[in-house]
Order: sequence, then structure tokens, then C-alpha cells
Amino acid sequence: MKKFNRVFLIVMDSVGIGAMNDAEKFGDLGANTLVHISEANNGLNIPNLNKLGLNDLDSNILGTSKVNHPHSYCLKLEEASNGKDTMTGHWEMMGILTSEAFQTFTDTGFPQELLDELSSRTGRNIVGNIAASGTEIIKQYGEHQMKTGDLIVYTSSDSVLQICGHEEIIPLKELYRYCEIAREICLKPEYLLGRIIARPYVGTNKDNFKRTSNRHDYALSPSGRTYMDILKDNHFDTICVGKINDIFNGVGVTETYKTVSNEDGMNKTIALLKKDFTGLCFVNLVEFDSEFGHRRNPKGYAKCLEEFDVQLGEFISKMREDDLLMITADHGNDPIHRGSDHTREMVPLLIYSPSINKGRELKNMKSFACIGRTIAKNFNLEKESTQIGELINEVLNDE
Repeated sequence: MKKFNRVFLIVMDSVGIGAMNDAEKFGDLGANTLVHISEANNGLNIPNLNKLGLNDLDSNILGTSKVNHPHSYCLKLEEASNGKDTMTGHWEMMGILTSEAFQTFTDTGFPQELLDELSSRTGRNIVGNIAASGTEIIKQYGEHQMKTGDLIVYTSSDSVLQICGHEEIIPLKELYRYCEIAREICLKPEYLLGRIIARPYVGTNKDNFKRTSNRHDYALSPSGRTYMDILKDNHFDTICVGKINDIFNGVGVTETYKTVSNEDGMNKTIALLKKDFTGLCFVNLVEFDSEFGHRRNPKGYAKCLEEFDVQLGEFISKMREDDLLMITADHGNDPIHRGSDHTREMVPLLIYSPSINKGRELKNMKSFACIGRTIAKNFNLEKESTQIGELINEVLNDE
């Protein structure tokens, strides 16, 4: 069959579109990232997302309008897995159901036994041990670290242990080695965390500290076989842009491109339109989440969406007839919601190709895994018994 030669899957990290039915269990009743951002800004200027049918999914997104979109399908996806974090969402897109949520230490901080072992094995004292914004934690402890060399350890609402290191005080190689030690410690069942993240920064004082692009994630490998594995095993390309390679710990990846921003990620993705490949290009744009969702900045979030929309227009204009574009999210992060956590939300899925002719709104689907299943089927590959995901038949049968 192979209807589409290249599939581009772009994840707008955290751009949710309304609370899940079980959102109350997660403390997220009433969350709606897209609607609340639009309301806080008296509307969004996102004409290209609008042309793909975004308004069909929620007419309360101010600045969007009802349009005919014959070249795109749109629908909302519910999350089947138990969680609202990055790894859970991305793994589910590629066919993995996570039934037991990863460990989190948001409210309590990490156990003293864990910190003692990390301190003993690194030879450094530890400060922090709270759930915090990455920029705030270095403001609070960065000058202290410059004087003492202590490690700054913190967490978030995600299943994550993050270690900050000033690049002139703790060289990158050392910081990465400490994170490898933490990864080993946190494989124990009582500490099992999804990710360890190295968070290097530079600057001379709390007023000018700035995180650098030398971040490195130490993720668990996926808990099962993914649709990326199937593609790779059958000699199709799985090109990853942004932190996708880290999220999957390199498993199922044939090629990867690091990014420093959403703009850089889109520039690299647009450049890949010139590359002849057959398979999947999987992109994560993290700044929606990291820079604006967690910092509860709806105005910055809106500007980020509008800037993405401009680059999306450029991308679409350069697509081939046999290209397929899928735009989605991995969870929500409503900046109007309480706290600074991800929010348990449905996500949009916008599917575009110049060769699609019967575009319209489709019914909601019960899992993000319909994405990976449909991509695999496009290349005549079937799901394995351990994988989840239903087919979006309309995409493959559109005439």
C-alpha cells in the first residue's frame, strides 16, 4: 500500500484541548490548555492551525473559526495510560500502554536514603530536594553551588530527578557521570523514575544565570516494543528531532537531531523536507511546556503558538503530494490551572496531506496509539500482540 512515503509527526509538547473524563483523579478538573490561553490573550492568531480544522475540536478557542478543510482530518485523542507525563504520552503514541504510573516525589522530595547514596557515590553534598522550576532553583542555589560545589537536585510533577551544574564549577563530563550514577540508583523499584536529567547552566550570579542547551536526559528504555522498532526493523527511517531520542533512550531511532528551541526544531524539520527518506520523522517541540506551561505564562505560551503557526505555514507549503503531517500533543499544561504541573487532558490530532481530499472532523479515539498504528499500517506493517492502537482508517482510505 504505502500511501505516504514520508510521515512527519510533530508533538506540540503540552498543548492539550480539554480535561479527560478522569481528570478529577489527577486534580485537573476544568483544565483546557488551548481554550484558556486563547481567553487570556483575547484570541490567538493561528491561521494555519485554524485551516486544519482546530475549531472543529473546540469552538471556544478564541481566534479560530469554523472552516472547510478537505485536505485535513481532525480529532481528539484520549490517553489510555495512567499518567500525564512526557514519557507516558510519547510511549503511548508508539503503542505502549503504561498501566502503573512512574514514581513521583513532587510533594515529599526524594528519600534521604537515595540522596545519601548519590552524595556518597559522587563525593558532593546535595542541596535543594524540592519540586521547583528549573530557573527558580538555580536562582535559589546557584550562587551557593559556585561557592561550595554542592549538587543542586530537584524534581517536578514528572517522574524525574534533575541535577543542576554550573558548567564552570561542575564540568559537563562530571555532571553527566553524576546523572549516570543517579540513573543506576533510580532503577531500584522503590525509586523507579522515568528520567534523570542533567541541567547545566552558566552565569555569574542569580540575576543572570541561564540554562544551556547541553541538557541531557537519561530515560528508561521503553517497557515494550514500539511502532518505531517495527519501522526500523523493516528498514524504514525513524528520524528524531528534539528530545524524542532521549524519551525513547535511542531505541528504535535511526537518526537524531538535537534542538535548542521550538524555532530551531521547526527549522530542522523544514530542512528535512529536502531529504529523501522513507519512514517517520518524529519531532518534539518542548518550549510550549518548559518555558511557558510550567511557568504559568499564558501570554508567552500564546506567542509561542503563534510563532509555531508561522513556521507551520512554511512547512505545509513545501510538502510533497506523498507526505503526511500529523500534529498532536503528549499531555496538557494549562497555564491558568493551579500549580505548575502538567494537566490530564485530551490532545488534538490534526492530519494533513496535499493528497487528502475528504478531510473532516473524526470521532474521538481512546488512545494516542492510533498514531503509531496508522503510521505502521501505511507502510504495510502490523501491530504486535503487546502493542495497543486502533487504525484511523479514513487517512489510509481517503480517495
